[in-house]
Amino acid sequence: MSRAKSRLDDRSITSGSDFLQLDIADAPAGGRSGWLAEQLRRAIGDGRLPVGSRLPASRVLAGELRVSRGVVTEAYQRLTEDGHVAGRGRGGTIVVAAPLTVPGPPPAPVPAAPPPGALFGTEPDAGVFDALRAARARIDLSPGVPDLAAFPRTEWLRAERAVLASLSASDLGYGDPRGAPALRRAVAVWLARTRGVRVDPGEVLVVAGVAQALGLLARALREDGVTEIAVEDPGSLGTRQHLWHSGFATPPVPVDGEGVVVEELRACGAPAVLLTPAHQFPTGVVLGGERRRELMRWASGGGLVVEDDYDAEHRYDRPPVPALRAVLPERVCYAGSVSKLLAPALRVGWVVAPARYRDALIEAKRFADLGNAVLPQLVLAQLMESGQLERQLRFLRRRHHRRRDAMIAAIRAHLPEATVHGAAAGLHLMITFADGPPDTELAAAALARGVKAQPLSWHRRRPGPPGLVLGYAASTATDIGAGVATLGTARRALLSRAPAAPRSPSGTPG
Repeated sequence: MSRAKSRLDDRSITSGSDFLQLDIADAPAGGRSGWLAEQLRRAIGDGRLPVGSRLPASRVLAGELRVSRGVVTEAYQRLTEDGHVAGRGRGGTIVVAAPLTVPGPPPAPVPAAPPPGALFGTEPDAGVFDALRAARARIDLSPGVPDLAAFPRTEWLRAERAVLASLSASDLGYGDPRGAPALRRAVAVWLARTRGVRVDPGEVLVVAGVAQALGLLARALREDGVTEIAVEDPGSLGTRQHLWHSGFATPPVPVDGEGVVVEELRACGAPAVLLTPAHQFPTGVVLGGERRRELMRWASGGGLVVEDDYDAEHRYDRPPVPALRAVLPERVCYAGSVSKLLAPALRVGWVVAPARYRDALIEAKRFADLGNAVLPQLVLAQLMESGQLERQLRFLRRRHHRRRDAMIAAIRAHLPEATVHGAAAGLHLMITFADGPPDTELAAAALARGVKAQPLSWHRRRPGPPGLVLGYAASTATDIGAGVATLGTARRALLSRAPAAPRSPSGTPG
């Protein structure tokens, strides 16, 4: 092969542009400018080059396509004459109008959001929470959402600037799959200060929230021969779904006013149990002292407690309670996050596991994602070390306290027959009714009126009274009042349509 032929082959291989994936080899001989103008016209017409976007400089595009600059300037001129682009001097060549195109087939219809009856009328599946989040509503009283408007943007940006100013180039490489050392140290201090848990930073594994913690732990437990994890009843539907997805059976254990009934846990025979002892979801009860001692005796006999420290920081009318991990560390796998303290979007949490599972969890994390993104970890560590996270918590407690009080007052005014549970802490209330329509019907009727709420039956396995789980952290006092008033209206409408109770011959209800 001649050198000239070799140079031509090399040139044909590289004569393309990343811009619109243009390849000048597709242009007809002698018609390069016309071909380029047509490719640009099509891109403007189909939206790849929207109005307001800037075309590459003619010299740059000509270099990438390996053509003379005149080919590109002529193509741009044709589009200018057609009124599709305009020169803006140093601002470049800007798309100013899309060409008229012949109407094509109508776009496929976008699936409409399911009606409220469809959302609440069937057994909730794995996508039910996504569907509920996507449903339109005036007021969202869903539980599990913090006050996202209170995210400390200014403090986060200040911490981020400080972190970036101190980073070396090597710090931007792959991090330790266990988590950034700075965050693991900060979490160890945070747990000691706020949860009574003394751990070495080397015991802390940073994860993408409690949901990932459960997934990683599921792998480790399966390798250890565990196939069942008992769960609280009522208890979080979302948590059960995560365990089901990992292949675990989830025998329900009842919860009463003191927390999980340990005698029932012992009777079910499961080797592990998942608990929310600091603020049980959804009832809001705190695991009582005697119940804690019973649970520790059960765990000392070989049981494993998976402690989801749900809503532990958010308390108003009760003293703090230490985490279970502080009492029996080798039988408790502790998981927490900043999802309810800052924002779920951060996807930052941590696991402190017994030594027997620690290496398996690290290995599972390594092969899951090589570790969390490092920059958010370092920023969060900065917020923890500076005391800003504690200041944020104090601010949120005052704000949430007022919103909780607003919800309780609204329930008393508009749902006086409801019993309120779990008011001393957390970001939600559970309410129950002695009678009335199924809670799924009430949730559907409320959503039809523009208010989201979760039926208690979603989170219950065994029979029980109808009820709702209502979040208050993310709504203003005004919206809380209006939302609860709507719930009251919806319930009265359902009650008015309910058939009358049968009567005895004497005229009294039979």
